[in-house]
Amino acid sequence: MDRADPQLTKCSAVGALGLQARRLHHLLLTHFAETGHAPNRLDLNTMAHDHGVEPDSAIEELIARDLFAVDDHGEIRAAYPFSPKPTNHVITWSGGPRTYAMCAIDALGISAMLDRPVTITSAEPATGTTITIEVDRHKAHWSPASAVVLAGATDDTCCASVDRTCSHINFFTGTTAAEIWQAAHPHITSTVLTQQEALSCAIAEFGDFMRFGRPL
Repeated sequence: MDRADPQLTKCSAVGALGLQARRLHHLLLTHFAETGHAPNRLDLNTMAHDHGVEPDSAIEELIARDLFAVDDHGEIRAAYPFSPKPTNHVITWSGGPRTYAMCAIDALGISAMLDRPVTITSAEPATGTTITIEVDRHKAHWSPASAVVLAGATDDTCCASVDRTCSHINFFTGTTAAEIWQAAHPHITSTVLTQQEALSCAIAEFGDFMRFGRPL
């Protein structure tokens, strides 16, 4: 699965960005971390101009690297690992805002990315059972202790992550629950990840995001 492939991590994509796109990416993630929500397109353009960035070309590069997605009106619909809209994956931390992650792997990577402990509160697909993970960078405490991540994707490789994988990467209360979901969704190619596999994948994806994205 590509989300687990270290050669295809989003950290690698950030490292390959040009200076202006890196600057805008860092500004955007900082805005999410400080406010819990996305700027609208007008505010994003203003933010870019205030920091010497030409927004259209920077956004185009972020989209091309699958680090960012917009809707038909140019408004943000994904800024991995953050989601501008409510999802199953709620992220909170001491003194911070309530925010949302695009998927379970994105949620697990936020602590390492921000270098602070966070709490993930999620809901198992179909049953709605609450799953809570206390993540402190490279460590995590899962409740229930049997919880796993099912990482799935559609076969349409030309789509952005928001369309191909995000809604199919979720927490489950255990392997049996994940396998039941797998059997009911044979059109989704999926893999059950252990807690350590999921956390390692998340850190590879997002652990250095802010460092790589920081303007030079």
